Amino acid sequence: MLFSSYTFLFQFLPATVLAFAAARRHSPRAGILVLAAASLIFYGAWRPIYLLLLIASVAVNFSLALGMEDPLRRRAIGMFGVAFNLLLLCYFKYAGFFLDTISSVSGVPLPYTSLVLPLGISFFTFQQIAYLVDIMRGARVERDIVSYTLFVCFFPHLIAGPLVHHAEMIPQFKQAHTGRSGMLAARGLAIFAAGLFKKVIIADTLAQFASPIFAHVDEGGIVTTSWAWLATLAYTMQIYFDFSGYCDMAIGLALSFGIRLPVNFRSPYQALSIVEFWRCWHITLSRFLRDYLYIPLGGNRFGNRRRYSNLILTMLLGGLWHGAGWNFLIWGGLHGIYLSINHLWGSWRYEEKYRSRRNSRFGLIQTWLSWAVTFFAVATSWVFFRAQTLSGAWKMLTGLFGFGPEGTAYESQGILRLMDLPILVGSSWLLLIGSGMVAVAISVALFSPNVSQIFGYREYRRPADPDCFVQWRPNGAWAVFTALALSVSLLGMWQRLEFLYFQF
Repeated sequence: MLFSSYTFLFQFLPATVLAFAAARRHSPRAGILVLAAASLIFYGAWRPIYLLLLIASVAVNFSLALGMEDPLRRRAIGMFGVAFNLLLLCYFKYAGFFLDTISSVSGVPLPYTSLVLPLGISFFTFQQIAYLVDIMRGARVERDIVSYTLFVCFFPHLIAGPLVHHAEMIPQFKQAHTGRSGMLAARGLAIFAAGLFKKVIIADTLAQFASPIFAHVDEGGIVTTSWAWLATLAYTMQIYFDFSGYCDMAIGLALSFGIRLPVNFRSPYQALSIVEFWRCWHITLSRFLRDYLYIPLGGNRFGNRRRYSNLILTMLLGGLWHGAGWNFLIWGGLHGIYLSINHLWGSWRYEEKYRSRRNSRFGLIQTWLSWAVTFFAVATSWVFFRAQTLSGAWKMLTGLFGFGPEGTAYESQGILRLMDLPILVGSSWLLLIGSGMVAVAISVALFSPNVSQIFGYREYRRPADPDCFVQWRPNGAWAVFTALALSVSLLGMWQRLEFLYFQF
């Protein structure tokens, strides 16, 4: 069930809100029960058989955590639990990739039945791994099965994140005032509308200029430089507005029930370095990789050489987390190399000297150059993330730099779809229109404030950003804006495209 579907917006969500409001009048725990039940229904609406997998995962991990209350058995049970979760994830997500790799290397075909990847398995598995590891480190065991189930299955973050931490979620479920604030609900609706607009109007429109071209190179074709850059930049902006839009919708939905999810995006395309990019892009995944992989590997405690190898290994596994394929490994490895180069470059500079130049004329040039290098590195790496095959990624890269081999060049059909209505335009005009849309999307990502700034949203109730030139207020003007954003998005939902991160 997609957030951007009529079934979700006009059936599931109203029914859940009404049931939650009625249950909350009875007791806080009744509200938690309703949310937990609604979340399981939400997941089961996709493929009911995989609801059994989710319930089994929750039950096993909850039972293991209870057994870890015994200090003598805590580490052994915890290690078993981590292994259980990883094996479950590997079976459903990576078994085919590993067997195909072995077959290609050995030349011996290995039988394997392809499985449909359960939605959100990477997210709910990693959250429970983090929970078990925290208990091994001394965290308190949660004894309420309903609160634990809701922590894992809460439908706003269940399918595509953000990756939440038990310590920031379970206490909220037990607060007596959860769900009683009309101001939170109004703010949540406005944030949801902004996220839906990002996804349906911006991301899904940009997909028209990325998907057919990437499909063409994956099928063996080639692209000219202009079409290659249009496809690459269109996807660069599509995945940004698609995933950030999803996270905005998740935050807005959670707020309507009085729950605060962690911020997952803070204008990452404004970053001046790869380090800054990963502090702003998919923040909760970066936090997980840092706390449960990079630091346990040794972090930066054993010299620069070990630090760089830890960074590359962490990002390789982060790439593999996104998908079972060599393209994802290459994408993760590229970002590991980027981060290592970034840290090596930073070690050669003095921070105070850099700050003193930032406002000078030279500092302005340096700022724009830093942004351009960072954006170029991120955009070109997305080629491996988007392409379905290694050969397709390579042909797209050669097209970007004008070194395309012989082959069938991409030819546009000259069809632009708006509100799912086909509009015939010339191929050159379509290239021009696509370039203009990409330029507008880049401008929005670079110069507009993010959700945290506009809506004063802070997961820890810090004050709003006083420097933001646009600030949400509970007044008529913002109500009209919210209604317009929802109305336009509802018209655009006929396109019915999935969220990109649902496949991860």
